[in-house]
Amino acid sequence: MMTDLNALAVFTLVAQERSFRAAADRLGVTRSAVSQTIGRLEATLGLALVRRTTRSVSLTEAGERLNAALAPAMAEIHAAVESTGDLTGRPRGQLRVAVSSIAERFLAGPLLAGFAAACPDVQIDITVTDEEFDIVAEGFDAGVRLGEVIEQDMIAVPVSGEQRQTVVGAPGYFARAGAPIHPRALVSHRCIGWRPAPHVAPYRWEFTEQGKDFAVAVAPEITTNDMALMIKLAVAGAGITFGMEETFRPFVARGELVPILGAYCPPFAGFYLYYPNRRNLAPKLRALIDHVRDRRE
Repeated sequence: MMTDLNALAVFTLVAQERSFRAAADRLGVTRSAVSQTIGRLEATLGLALVRRTTRSVSLTEAGERLNAALAPAMAEIHAAVESTGDLTGRPRGQLRVAVSSIAERFLAGPLLAGFAAACPDVQIDITVTDEEFDIVAEGFDAGVRLGEVIEQDMIAVPVSGEQRQTVVGAPGYFARAGAPIHPRALVSHRCIGWRPAPHVAPYRWEFTEQGKDFAVAVAPEITTNDMALMIKLAVAGAGITFGMEETFRPFVARGELVPILGAYCPPFAGFYLYYPNRRNLAPKLRALIDHVRDRRE
């Protein structure tokens, strides 16, 4: 069976965008041309790959399996073309990076601003998300996450030093309700929790005592996926919250928040820029890796 390689490339783009219109815009063709290409591919394979509705596009089981197999190969092809198409090695093109919302140093501004200034021909597309997914299958060049959640087959470059989590509350809250002296006492306090997405359970409040890890099952009165809102609520005295020490540092310095239970919050490995182990790295990604390494030295 002869398969049209161009049709496979179009299919992976549709799978990435979940939209015929968006795929057509990126390819510079009509939506009808994309639809016809997918239709011919499905006819050749004898399988439905895409579910179409008037408002959305999703993949069938066969489509998901095909995309999972094709995405890494397509990424390799694009990287190889970029690396040979620009003999001067000048970084250019769109660089897509998925970044955890709590990667404070990477998202603070100076690091990315410095990279943008050094590589003016690179269009940086940052998606801030805390959902876990395959960055290759979703069309990202790289990601930034805590080291402990990065897949072992990825290459990882440190972005930050060691991190630690901390419990904080407003002075006014502690004046009214008192400050717990052990993490397990948190269950009797008003707490503000965080979840990365609506369908995901709230983040666990994890601690360490005498070398042993344990979690406290707090029942947050307020839960949000917005770190900024969580901090505002804590500063306003709505309750105690839990997160990265680095995120709370400015508010602690101004006296708006007070850290507690520090003895139960040891440091751990920080954030890493990670990317697939490829033979051919696109100049745009190589430039970002070098930029991150230079800023760490």
